[in-house]
Amino acid sequence: MDGFRIGKRGSFLEEVHFDKNEIKLLSRGDGVEVLLQTIEKDRLFYVYPSDNPNVMEFFYILSGHLVCELDDQKIELGPQDYYTAKGLKEPVHFTALTDITYLWVITEPTFRHLSKDISKLMNIVKEVEKKDRYTYMHSDRVAEYAVKIAKKLKLNKEQLENLSIASVLHDIGKIHIPEEILNKPGRLTSEEFELIKKHPADGAEMIKETYYGEIAPIIEQHHERLDGSGYPHGLHGSEILLEARIIAVSDTFDAMTEDRAYRKASDVQTAMSEIRRLSGTHYDEAVVDAFEEVLREEGRI
Repeated sequence: MDGFRIGKRGSFLEEVHFDKNEIKLLSRGDGVEVLLQTIEKDRLFYVYPSDNPNVMEFFYILSGHLVCELDDQKIELGPQDYYTAKGLKEPVHFTALTDITYLWVITEPTFRHLSKDISKLMNIVKEVEKKDRYTYMHSDRVAEYAVKIAKKLKLNKEQLENLSIASVLHDIGKIHIPEEILNKPGRLTSEEFELIKKHPADGAEMIKETYYGEIAPIIEQHHERLDGSGYPHGLHGSEILLEARIIAVSDTFDAMTEDRAYRKASDVQTAMSEIRRLSGTHYDEAVVDAFEEVLREEGRI
């Protein structure tokens, strides 16, 4: 019948997968979209302020439990609880205590921003993880650390959104590096290391022509160091974007605390001590301070 549509269980108009999250578009019309979102346990996520103060967002929890951090309080929410955002001034932080599924209604088109480009890019990230067995889930962990640092540094909405996506995609350029080099157990030759050093610029090129083109410089700079010793351009200090400086610390910490083909993992305290030693020369001191605070609060150091 015209003007009426039934959706059976499991049906949807479109879907997208991003960083262990699944979003399905159930219905749209007159600028309103109804979405179904699933988020995995232990993931951090946000409700961002909208550029349009008249936009309303409504979230109804169908299954699972989460914690909302609001005005220095931690509020646990579960099935049949809901929350609404309109005229929000700063991001609201959430943590999934279990796998959660919720209904999301928003009064402006949103899904198209999440769909084709990000699905394509995330598929490439998965291919990189298949090639490099030692960095499986690496991007997810880097993104989690980066978002926690950003929260401490009170990044604005645009920075937080860009950092979140760039963290997940930061190693996408490794798709061009041969598998035998990524998994080599011994020291790399100078020629092999030159290939490795190309991945930030290659990743940036892959992003530039997508909807997410503005994050390309973050990806290109994530191996730059404050004293100019990084790559690919040897940038110094404030020439390096803050978002890239955050990923640099998150990336280094995760690389040090996970096994690699050429060495065993360091413990958290040893890794943090080494990053602290290089604070101010390689790594941004404010970023290192914020990350150290996160690790202390979590009881990891």
